[in-house]
Parts: sequence; structure tokens; C-alpha cells
Amino acid sequence: MKFELTVESREGGGKGPARQLRRAGRVPAVLYGQGECLLLSVKPDELVKILRSQAGSTALISLTINGAKSKPNRTALLRDFQVDPITSSVLHADFFEVAMDKPIRVKVPIHLTGGQPLGLKEGGVLHQALRELHVECLPSVLPDFIAVDASQLQINEGIHLKDIPKTEGLRFLDDPDHMVVSVAAPMTDAKLESLLATGAAGAEGAKEPEVAAKGKAATEGAAGAEAGKAGDAKAGAAAPKAGAAPAKKEAEKKK
Repeated sequence: MKFELTVESREGGGKGPARQLRRAGRVPAVLYGQGECLLLSVKPDELVKILRSQAGSTALISLTINGAKSKPNRTALLRDFQVDPITSSVLHADFFEVAMDKPIRVKVPIHLTGGQPLGLKEGGVLHQALRELHVECLPSVLPDFIAVDASQLQINEGIHLKDIPKTEGLRFLDDPDHMVVSVAAPMTDAKLESLLATGAAGAEGAKEPEVAAKGKAATEGAAGAEAGKAGDAKAGAAAPKAGAAPAKKEAEKKK
């Protein structure tokens, strides 16, 4: 999917000019790639239209830059954007300029097609392990999404990346053995009870070392206290003996 977008060239970066643009009803943006960086401003409603499209970040955007000193017409991808967490308004956008004759690497979303898998009708559980793929291709070949037909999957069956039909000019960069989507068998009551019992046993086992440690600490504390008492008693018994020596010397002097 391709969009036409008219933007304005702007001067001056930083937080101050960006705030002024937002107050004027514009979204500050930048265009980088191909060896240069341009400061732009965009109408928010036109930007939101691209974000809400099915293509989203994979949409090719034909930019017309008003006020550009050179190359007013460029092709780009919407690489990143920032949204206000309270008002949900777009605060900033990053465009990445592409050359139509050079391959690009991007993430493309995966869409499951064909309706509900057969295995789900028998009680199976659907697991989608991958929701986007890393691909390499020319901008003109870039798809909006990768369609994966999971409708024929039975229980304990799945589709790996290597099972997805190849598209000419499009190369997948992820591990070909990676599972994309599968249908797992439903969990039986017996298995659920076993898992719950194992979890409970593990929790009890985790508490035992703590209790043992506390018991050991208490025993060591009691032993330390007894040793302290014995030491004090011994020191007390030795004190009179130490004081007896000077008394004996005084008696000898009087003689």
C-alpha cells in the first residue's frame, strides 16, 4: 500500500520549536537515511490515517516536501512515532527514506487467514508463536503483511517458517525451522491436577530450607548464649586469683 503525504520543511530543532509546532496543530517529524537528515512538520490527521491503515509501518509513503532546498519528492517508510499516553495524540514521527533500487530490511506483520483451524473445533488451542517476520526485499516488493493459512491445522500440527510459500523477491531472515502457528491438544483434567499438585509440592519444598535455616540459626544462637555464659563464669572465677597476688606481696612487705 502506498500513501501520498505532503509535509513542510522546518528550521530549528529542539523541544521549544517542537512545542510551538504542536500548539499550532502540527506534528514535528524528521526524515533520515540516504546520508542526510531533514526537519519536517506533518498534519496529524494525515499521519493518523497511515498509522490506522492495514500496512502501518510497511506502507510506502510518497513525500512531497514543501520548502525543500533539493529533492522535494522522496519515498519513505514510517519508521517510528511517539504518542502522548494521556491524550493519545501523535507527538513525533520518524520517516526513513528508501531508494527504490536498494533492498531494505523491515518487520512485516503475519495475518492468519482461512478461518478457524479444524483442530479448534475439536477442542484444540491455537498458539501463534510469531506475529511478525524480518524480511529483505526491494521497496516495490514490500508486502503489507504475510498471509498464513492455518485453516487446515489439526490438533498437534503446526506451520513452520519454511512451510510458508515463497514470494519472488522476498527473503525471510528468521530461522526457517521457527514455528509460526500451531494447534495444541486441550489440557485434560488429570494433567491440570498433576500440574497443580507439582506446583504445590514445589512451593512446600521451597519453604523447607527456610524453616531448616531458621532452626539452625536458633540452635546456633542458643549454643552461642551457653558458651557466653560459660565464658563469663570462668572469667569471674579467675578474677579473685588475679587480685590475690597483690595482697600477698603487701603481706610480705610488712614482715
